Amino acid sequence: MEEPWRGETYHGRSALKPAGFDWKVAAYILAQGVAGSAQVIAGAARAAGGADGDGLVRRARLLSVAGNLLGTAVLVGHLKTPKRWYNMLRIVRPQSPMSWGSWLLVVFGAASAATALGELLGGRFRWAWRLGEAAQAPASLAGAGMSVYTASLLSTTSNPLWSAAPVPLAAGFGAASMANAASALALLQRNAGEHESARRLETLAALAAGGEYAAMRAAERRWSEVGVEAPLREGGPKALFGPAAKGLGVALPVAAQALALVSGPGAPARDRLPPVASLGLLVGGFALRHALLRAGDDSAKRPGDYFRAAQGQPNRADR
Repeated sequence: MEEPWRGETYHGRSALKPAGFDWKVAAYILAQGVAGSAQVIAGAARAAGGADGDGLVRRARLLSVAGNLLGTAVLVGHLKTPKRWYNMLRIVRPQSPMSWGSWLLVVFGAASAATALGELLGGRFRWAWRLGEAAQAPASLAGAGMSVYTASLLSTTSNPLWSAAPVPLAAGFGAASMANAASALALLQRNAGEHESARRLETLAALAAGGEYAAMRAAERRWSEVGVEAPLREGGPKALFGPAAKGLGVALPVAAQALALVSGPGAPARDRLPPVASLGLLVGGFALRHALLRAGDDSAKRPGDYFRAAQGQPNRADR
């Protein structure tokens, strides 16, 4: 009788080569997610108006540009050779998520720069204000894409972990980006003394964190069904995905916000706990991305994970 396959490969080599994404790529995904969602918030705040709307829109637009510049610089640094960035813009490949992502970065960067120009020069030049207002809609639309496109890039690879749950992964990245952007803006609003809008942003961040948790739970169920969840249960990825991403990034912020809400109007916790929650969400957002990148590399080294993901169904005979 023929013995069942137990994960052996040619000369013991892995079926895939790990991507080798380090902390810089996790920082890039976080920065671009914050930048994209900040523009979504800026567009919503401009449409809603309100007494403190102008200050929020201004800070959201400037945060978006700062995040985009930081993320792009980190990405170019990771590519080692700056001209590789230029090479990605030489052609347009509709079937390539990388090509879509590269051009999305260009469109988002240009629209965000226009909104920032309107904020910085709009008081002196009418044309700059008009340019900034006209660019807000495309900046918000491209920003929504920026919040999730990195998940699309990961899920269209052959990596077992990343490709097994594309929809929950995109939803989790999108919710995390909104939670991180709202948290960063809440800190800026509190520093500017605009506490009412800061509290609304903190509520938005808590709701987005709940969405992130639900999406990642759905992804975990899918990974378990396919049988590729092991890398997230071992070593560094386990610590990053559990205590850091779920603990600091979800449980702590939600608990801090709940305690602040039930505290009395003059209680110290009402003003001290929300910034703690915002910082926790930002740390957890980085941990989530870094955990998934490291676990993905570990998954690529496991031939059994690759074949289970390729089949798209449970196959635990070699475990």
